[in-house]
Amino acid sequence: MNHGKINCFQCKFFYVTWDKNHPRGCKSFGFKSKKLPSIEVMTASGQPCLRFEKKN
Repeated sequence: MNHGKINCFQCKFFYVTWDKNHPRGCKSFGFKSKKLPSIEVMTASGQPCLRFEKKN
């Protein structure tokens, strides 16, 4: 395990948006943010993202 540091760029649910204020998104959780979604999840829940799935 990587001690809670999830690389969203390797997750199949991560996407880049056209919204300059919220350029990163998570399809699994259904939100966009300025920060990487994994950081937002860690901040909100105190746990690493449990929905991470590595891209093929």
